[in-house]
Amino acid sequence: MYYLIENTLKECSAEEILNGKSQYVAVLSPEEWAQGKDRFEMGIDIEFDEFDLYTTKAEVNYDSVTGAFSLPDRKNISGEYKEFAFALDEKGIVFIDSGDSAISIITKIINTKKWRMPSLERFIYDFLEQIIHQDLSVLETYEKELDKIDSDIEDDREADLDRVNDIRSDLRDIRTHYSQLIDLSQELEENENNFFKPDNIRFFKLFTNRVSRLYDIVNSLLDYTIQIRDTYESRIEVKQNRIMTLLTVVTTIFMPLTLIAGWYGMNFKYMPELNWEIGYPLVFIVSVLIVILSLVFFKIKKWL
Repeated sequence: MYYLIENTLKECSAEEILNGKSQYVAVLSPEEWAQGKDRFEMGIDIEFDEFDLYTTKAEVNYDSVTGAFSLPDRKNISGEYKEFAFALDEKGIVFIDSGDSAISIITKIINTKKWRMPSLERFIYDFLEQIIHQDLSVLETYEKELDKIDSDIEDDREADLDRVNDIRSDLRDIRTHYSQLIDLSQELEENENNFFKPDNIRFFKLFTNRVSRLYDIVNSLLDYTIQIRDTYESRIEVKQNRIMTLLTVVTTIFMPLTLIAGWYGMNFKYMPELNWEIGYPLVFIVSVLIVILSLVFFKIKKWL
């Protein structure tokens, strides 16, 4: 697919993009790129499988800027990434994609964007912006989930700690993705080959600032996941301490009773209390007094 950058993207033929009248956008399959890369005169002799598609980045060459996009699926961050390469110079940008990831983003731009001052820089900005335009909503969804889990912990309800681990893993992946996008945008902002108009460099600065804010939000959410785990562990410790306190109280109460039972369970012949008529009631009353006095003592000390 070939497009001219006018007030919107205008679909055209391969011959039209090479006449130099307008900057262009091209989306090619790896096979099309192998056959026609020389016509773009970028001085690139790189096959599709030679692009590093496992990370989002840009590299400055003598006559071009090349790189790749590795985009996580916002609906399944831990799933497969959408990967495609690109090459650009002052005349236009070429996406090399074995799937439909690049063309789907471009289609959204065609449906939603019109430019008063069209340029390659503005197109690249809108392309990058389409990558992250739903991310704030995604991060807000994660925050609401974490708030719900935190509330469950505070109210002693069953909390899904496995979900916290999943969210933390997703946030780490997103943070890495944002870091790569910032590096790519800053590389374009450097404009080492003077492909971009100085006045239009602001688009890349604007995108860098947007991603940096998202990066900060992700870091805050990661801190929140740590706080939730700490809260959960502290709640568990409180429950364990309560159990240990109860066991200690029960043990303390029954120790003297156990001593009395053991003492009079020896049944020595000359134990005078065995022959007392009030022996059994006396031991019973003493045992009850020990329990009552122990409970009063623990209540005063606020151990119960």
